[in-house]
Formats: sequence, C-alpha cells, structure tokens
Amino acid sequence: MKPAQIENFFATLQAANPNPQTELEFSSVFELLAAVLLSAQATDVGVNKATRKLFAVANTPQKILALGLSGLEEHIKTIGLFRSKAKHLMETCRMLVDLHGGRVPADRESLEALPGVGRKTANVVLNVAFGQPTMAVDTHLFRLGNRTGLAPGKTPLEVELKLLKRIPARYMVDAHHWLILHGRYVCQARKPLCWQCSVNQACGYKLKTPAPAD
Repeated sequence: MKPAQIENFFATLQAANPNPQTELEFSSVFELLAAVLLSAQATDVGVNKATRKLFAVANTPQKILALGLSGLEEHIKTIGLFRSKAKHLMETCRMLVDLHGGRVPADRESLEALPGVGRKTANVVLNVAFGQPTMAVDTHLFRLGNRTGLAPGKTPLEVELKLLKRIPARYMVDAHHWLILHGRYVCQARKPLCWQCSVNQACGYKLKTPAPAD
C-alpha cells in the first residue's frame, strides 16, 4: 500500500468513526488492565459479562487479592483458560501492590514484567489508558496488515513495527481501534465483507469478496 493509499485508508476510517473506543468495559486503568489480561483467546462480550460482576465486588488490586484465588476463579469461570488467567491476575495484583503502590505503571518495561501481561496487553494499556501511540497486534491487526498490504509481516512484531513506521502520526493514537473494529466487523477472517468496505479502493487484497446474490 502506497503512502497516498494509506492516507486515504485512515482518513476514511476517521471520518466514519472520529472517536473510536475499545469494546472492553472499564472505569479505571486497573480495570482496563485486568480486562485485557482476561481477554486473551476470549471475546470482549464474554469478558465484559464476567467483569461486570467481578468489578462490582473487586475493582482494585487489593480487593482482588482479598477475594483469594478460588473467589476470583468463581467470578471469571465463564472465560476460557480462567484458571491460568486467575493465577496471573492474582500475581499481577500482588506485584502492583508490592512494587507500584497499587497503581498501574505507565511504562512498557514495568507492564511487561507483570504476570500474564505480554507486549500486546502492554500496548493496549499504554494506548487506551495513557494515550501513547502504540500498536497492539492481535489476530485482526495481523490479518489486516497482511491482507490489505498495509504492513505485511510474518510475525506480530514485524507487522507492529511496520504499522508504527507507515501510519501517519496524526492517526496513530486511534489507528489501533480502527483496525481492530474493521477486522472484527468488515474485514473478517473467513469471508471479508468487501462489498461493504469503505476502504476497498485502498486495499491490496486481490480476492475481493463479491456481494451475495439477492
């Protein structure tokens, strides 16, 4: 994808959705961190359903610790891999209390040192909570980077670095959200809705999906 096409791509997405937001529900930086940690290999809808009940009784590291591991597991048992996620979240809460005064740090190194928090989760928190121009490459961004020609790469990190390099600075803070939403609802994995795509002309995907017959 050439620079002029990239500009058109993001200008179009911006015009359609000037203020994109994550679909995870949260009311604090800690709630965001917990929700993103729990969202691995799970849907935002499923995570929101669980965290609404969890955050009503425990929405700080101290309160999560007070629940205990079994209590936390009971609240998130509808989420896939809930046992390992509960263990990671408990360990993360303990580190937040012991090392950061119960607050979520705003730097990548400290975030990635937390159990269950990898580069993608750290990028989401840095972007959504702290407004940093990071790029959290999930399956949607990886697919879009390669399918559209925006940022082809063999690994999530390669796609991330290319996206950071190629996306104009004025779009960077919101670009992560636009790409996730576009991948989730339009440029879907099995059958992209090319006939509904507002950025179709900028896309390098060769096998455009035709509109279904009436």
